[in-house]
Amino acid sequence: MYIFQKIEEVTLQNNETRRTVGEFLLNHRDKITEYRMEDVAKLTYTSKPTLSRFAKLMGYPGWKEFVYAFSHETVNLKDVEYVNIDANYPFSNSADPLEIVERITSLQIQSIEDTIQQLNMESLKEAAELVHSAHRVAIYGTSPNNYYGGMFKRKLLGIGKDAVFAELGEAGVISQTLSEQDVAIIISYSGNNVHREPTINLKYLVHRKVKIIGITSAGDNLVSKYSDATLFISSKEKLYSKISSYTTEQSIILLLNLLYSMVFSLDFETYEQNKITSSSLMEIQRHSELIDLSE
Repeated sequence: MYIFQKIEEVTLQNNETRRTVGEFLLNHRDKITEYRMEDVAKLTYTSKPTLSRFAKLMGYPGWKEFVYAFSHETVNLKDVEYVNIDANYPFSNSADPLEIVERITSLQIQSIEDTIQQLNMESLKEAAELVHSAHRVAIYGTSPNNYYGGMFKRKLLGIGKDAVFAELGEAGVISQTLSEQDVAIIISYSGNNVHREPTINLKYLVHRKVKIIGITSAGDNLVSKYSDATLFISSKEKLYSKISSYTTEQSIILLLNLLYSMVFSLDFETYEQNKITSSSLMEIQRHSELIDLSE
């Protein structure tokens, strides 16, 4: 989870002082190093001790260290920012249909490229090995990530892997049935709220020594901290202020497809036979008069 995303979370909490400081930081992130601590305190009608507490809330020992990290993150994100396309608002209310098509297409292509750029092949291989050798695979995620997780579960079932999606309300119960022979896949963009699904299940999974694969945003968060293997989502979007999760959903789908394909490759012939057998049984009621589709 990036610092700017943590700040955005704080601004939505019911704390007026933190919200004021957070909004100032987000609105002046490009020039934050030009403001002294006293300047920020004066402009936000707070105090230096308040700013120090805010920095510690973000995980830094003091304001100076926090500003240094925040400013460097801003510069680094600008270096890889999508060219002329805002990931949060890729088109305006005056955009014509063709412009919308072009911009969304370009945005999703760039999301794929960004995901590949930050992909750690060793983590992907390790994640695939964990799924391949697991007795059972449990997938966690809230809407809309549950849709992507559901598709991934179906693919695993199709090749003979025992997989289940931990539905909201049942995730805790499912977690209690897992063991060190199993693997849990947690899909969470922020990956940082221990009091909410799906990250609330981390304590159960760690206690039961379940192997964990995290699919989450880059940066420091709870999911990546406790995961045995982590795959990073393209994380250019804000948590809340956006038209839709165009880049996030494209990135998650790609990562799950890559993971499935890597698992398949580890025992290609067995999984291929399982897939053909499974598909033939499920599709027995379907018939096609087209020669190209019939088998």
